[in-house]
Amino acid sequence: MDDVVTMQGWTEVCELEDIVPNTGVCALVDDEQVAVFRVGEHELYAIDNFDPNADAFVLSRGLVGSLGGRIVVASPIYKQHFDLRTGECLEAPEHSVRAWQVKLQSDHVLLGAPLR
Repeated sequence: MDDVVTMQGWTEVCELEDIVPNTGVCALVDDEQVAVFRVGEHELYAIDNFDPNADAFVLSRGLVGSLGGRIVVASPIYKQHFDLRTGECLEAPEHSVRAWQVKLQSDHVLLGAPLR
């Protein structure tokens, strides 16, 4: 998306159809990289794109799945699992990332502020 639109604290980052189900994309919001994930047809999650275990911006390219009843993404480098709801790194909680507010409005994916 060429033009980022901001509405009352929410930033439009893409259309829902821009994200293939069960994958993620990277969005740049105020100079921060955010990994936005579509799980199933309409569930959306967002966490920081930076993987502190690998010191790289790669989480949007990880594999989405579930682990112990939690929806997670596995980092494409060292395979640590990050909870998509909270940003917690399951194998190394000290390397957790921020989760972001995300919502769908008329097929537009919007990001709000980080949750913590």
